Amino acid sequence: MPIEIVCKIKFAEEDAKPKEKEAGDEQSLLGATRGSAAPRDLATFASTSTLHGLGRACGPGPHGLRRTLWALALLTSLAAFLYQAAGLARGYLTRPHLVVMDPAAPAPVAGFPAVTLCNINRFRHSALSDADIFHLANLTGLPPKDRDGHRAAGLRYPEPDMVDILNRTGHQLADMLKSCNFSGHHCSASNFSVVYTRYGKCYTFNADPQSSLPSRVGGMGSGLEIMLDIQQEEYLPIWRETNETSFEAGIRVQIHSQEEPPYIHQLGFGVSPGFQTFVSCQEQRLTYLPQPWGNCRAESGLREPELQGYSAYSVSACRLRCEKEAVLQRCHCRMVHMPGNETICPPNIYIECADHTLDSLGGGSEGPCFCPTPCNLTRYGKEISMVRIPNRGSARYLARKYNRNETYIRENFLVLDVFFEALTSEAMEQRAAYGLSALLGDLGGQMGLFIGASVLTLLEILDYIYEVSWDRLRRAWRRPKTPLRTATGGISTLGLQELKEQSPCPSQGHAGGSLLPNHHPPGGLFEDFAC
Repeated sequence: MPIEIVCKIKFAEEDAKPKEKEAGDEQSLLGATRGSAAPRDLATFASTSTLHGLGRACGPGPHGLRRTLWALALLTSLAAFLYQAAGLARGYLTRPHLVVMDPAAPAPVAGFPAVTLCNINRFRHSALSDADIFHLANLTGLPPKDRDGHRAAGLRYPEPDMVDILNRTGHQLADMLKSCNFSGHHCSASNFSVVYTRYGKCYTFNADPQSSLPSRVGGMGSGLEIMLDIQQEEYLPIWRETNETSFEAGIRVQIHSQEEPPYIHQLGFGVSPGFQTFVSCQEQRLTYLPQPWGNCRAESGLREPELQGYSAYSVSACRLRCEKEAVLQRCHCRMVHMPGNETICPPNIYIECADHTLDSLGGGSEGPCFCPTPCNLTRYGKEISMVRIPNRGSARYLARKYNRNETYIRENFLVLDVFFEALTSEAMEQRAAYGLSALLGDLGGQMGLFIGASVLTLLEILDYIYEVSWDRLRRAWRRPKTPLRTATGGISTLGLQELKEQSPCPSQGHAGGSLLPNHHPPGGLFEDFAC
């Protein structure tokens, strides 16, 4: 009876590996033992994470309604946190700021400011020569004439010198100043410095920043008190109107720091004759924020001057520089009150260049001349009051003292009293209302409130993302080569005769001897098939 043997043979992937890998390399048992551990799955990470709710929503365990509710709660909290964080970021990017006012303690000594004054009338009529009238016709509106008083059509005069004309024809402080006192001490015209402005020849008291006069007491009578004669009889007659024609009588005054040049035609205030004007000042120290919180100009820290012709930067100096550049571009010269060594414009085009300066300069950050405010600025707040002078009794006394009539005294005399209200300075500082530390604190509070996270929680998430990403990249880089034969499985049926033919052992019967002793089936129906 023939015997049929059924063998089920399964070829695994390890059997299909190339022989060279079986020889021993990084795929061997030793190499596998030394390899890195597999990354954690999401459930394992969620169960150990410090992010609140993540372990209940994604941790190990069966899926059900409870886990779904936790997942919804986690997503809702995360959305609320992101909404709040976006609002905080928008508020931070608006760069809000506030102004803090801090009155300083009284100081024993306070530096007195510089006081610049100009007569509104630029040229004295009696000081103008025929040549001056001829050259200044565009400024004064007066018709040219010869010495006999007749208009001349072909007059020829030498080239004018604008600085010389202003010095000669401007009002002289020695003639205008009738009395001067500072902190109870007598002063004179020698305590004033000559300065040129749009009003011509002007005078500044306490102009030197190296030797600034101190004020030791506050209140009326402790500062600068001067009596001036504005000399209205020297005012130019109005023949025709020009852009420089003035209908006022009096002086223009500006109170400023010593480092700042006078910009009196825009920043000054008027003082009228026939009045005593009281100007109560208070020093204000302003501190502004630079970009991105504000638009102030920070100090460069360089030793050389930031603006040519000025020792320090100021808005007035910047504006004067811009005016000078505009005049140079249009007229190829500069006006007397502008700094520099360029040629001074002649009088015949002086008014044309001045008008072009005002028209060409724009204000604000979009104009051609943008002068940012310095980050540290000293200015003086003013409170102005006045009383009429002289009274009936003093009018007669002043008329006899200065050899004038009472009408002249009332129409030409004025008194200016500039003093500190108190020896205290007012500090106004611009501060960031919402800084980076406040933003981080609010973000941390929102994170703790909604998702219970911190910076270390974020590092945990980043570490897990790095771990998973690096494992996938490593697997992609070490991808195994294509196997020589694929894993298959099947059933092979072999007959006894086939086994005998394929066996390396010779066929033997039971009579000749069997390799399996004591195993002799009866009748000779079987043959040995094993070696």
